[in-house]
Amino acid sequence: MFNFLVKKIINSFFVLLGVVSIVFVLFFVILPADPARLTMGQRSDAKTLENTRKELYLDKPIHKQFLLYLNDLSPIAIHGSSTDDQEKYEYYKILGLSEQKNLVFKAPYLRRSYQTKKDVSSMLIDAFPGTLILATLSILVATILGIFLGTIAAIKQNTWMDTSVVFTSVLGISAPSFFAGILIAYVFGFLLHDYTGLSIVSPMWDFDPYEGKRLILKSLILPVFTLSIRPLAIIVQITRSSMLDVLSQDFIRTAYAKGLSKQVVLWRHALRNALNPVVTSISGWFAELLAGSFFIEYIFGWKGIGKITVDALNKFDFPVVMGSVLFTALIFIVMNIFVDILYGVIDPRIKK
Repeated sequence: MFNFLVKKIINSFFVLLGVVSIVFVLFFVILPADPARLTMGQRSDAKTLENTRKELYLDKPIHKQFLLYLNDLSPIAIHGSSTDDQEKYEYYKILGLSEQKNLVFKAPYLRRSYQTKKDVSSMLIDAFPGTLILATLSILVATILGIFLGTIAAIKQNTWMDTSVVFTSVLGISAPSFFAGILIAYVFGFLLHDYTGLSIVSPMWDFDPYEGKRLILKSLILPVFTLSIRPLAIIVQITRSSMLDVLSQDFIRTAYAKGLSKQVVLWRHALRNALNPVVTSISGWFAELLAGSFFIEYIFGWKGIGKITVDALNKFDFPVVMGSVLFTALIFIVMNIFVDILYGVIDPRIKK
């Protein structure tokens, strides 16, 4: 298992390096926008633009810009000893390379927003709890209902229950998230507002002078319901298909022959062996939701990774978009490693 983890981490490093390279080429080479003008505005004078380009390393050759970008992102990097560098990167000195250069340990520096001048890392960290809450609740709803309904559909194959579950799941898969979000927001948050008490846009936190910050649970209902539709539908389909395959295996007939009850055979033996593809689907959807449910967060005004990324795109705030893309890639890589480990826990037959 240890060798497997080391191999996965090394492979993941090269994947992340590839993502960083693509992001850099896309935003600094292909796109025609001038980062200096986006930072300082269109009416800035030539001297200000020159100083800004120097600060953003735009005065250097493109290969040096890329190396400096990697140096900013790397947790182990080379930085100067000046007070400005220490405040900018907040690093811990590992080794002095010269009077002006140190080998340091630091958090990845995603640079600063062109619009707000805030550190992109702090913006993503501030927005992540909103996305984490939304994604966790959505995937929990989708997982519990999806596995239950998919199992029932497999057990009751070719009955009205099976047909109803399959038909509903097909509708859920076919409905684009942005369309479902707009429709649900309009119907339940606007037309039926007097009956549901729900609003299209609701604050995420309630600030009480005595109890402090509290999450407003009512604000979660519509976005969680909307986000869980597609993963729920897909989990139902995968669970049903996997269960039907497992129920036809010889070891299930053997379990029945040994006198085990139907409930034990179905829920303890069959379902456990059918969970591997389901886990893959759940992890993939959870990673996607954690990466930022762009349209849903934007529609419901939910402050998360997705919303600040869409806002940044509208304002051509490239550092925020680049940071969001890299953060998304990291989430998928971590989830992929976690799922591979989880496979061995669920099914000991899998050898790494």
